[in-house]
Amino acid sequence: MIAVIDYGLGNLRSVQKALEAVGGATIITSRKEDIINARQIVLPGVGAVRPAMARLKELDLIDVIRTQAVSGKPFLGICLGFQLLFESSTEGGMVDALGILPGVVERFPENVQVPQIGWNSAHIVQAGCPLFKGIEDNAFFYFCHSYYVRPGKEAMTASVTEHGIEYTSAICHKNIWGVQFHPEKSQALGLGILRNFVLC
Repeated sequence: MIAVIDYGLGNLRSVQKALEAVGGATIITSRKEDIINARQIVLPGVGAVRPAMARLKELDLIDVIRTQAVSGKPFLGICLGFQLLFESSTEGGMVDALGILPGVVERFPENVQVPQIGWNSAHIVQAGCPLFKGIEDNAFFYFCHSYYVRPGKEAMTASVTEHGIEYTSAICHKNIWGVQFHPEKSQALGLGILRNFVLC
């Protein structure tokens, strides 16, 4: 069973439908027991880190997410859920995130149009990352964001994307995967990403 964590920020049903379309059995949940008992975990999200962390704290989910993310079971962060995996964000003033991985979330430079909305390519830089198995290099995915992740360890980066600057658009680190784009909105290639996660 795949636990899709519900903390009130994101189109959870779209993520659930996409996972089920590639063979994943899912449950949308904010219950600790479901997250602990799940074989795989997806942390989705749309919006900003500060309200997301406030909501996770309100639901008392921060510790269980941290524990499960480093437990070895497959864990996928999508968009805001990807950003939450890191130590902090500059959005609305510096705010702590989950701190599961080293790195910071920063706003695109002032000369770069934000938000980045629409299709953009992902250049695969981590050979052998199971996230991109069967996905061609520079494939296009759907993005919608104004902030990007700057990982503390370059080796975690699985793909990079150009939008004014080159930034990390996906990570692959042990059992933890993360994508800045929305695979559930990225048609066949996005389903390929999710299929790889379901099969891992």
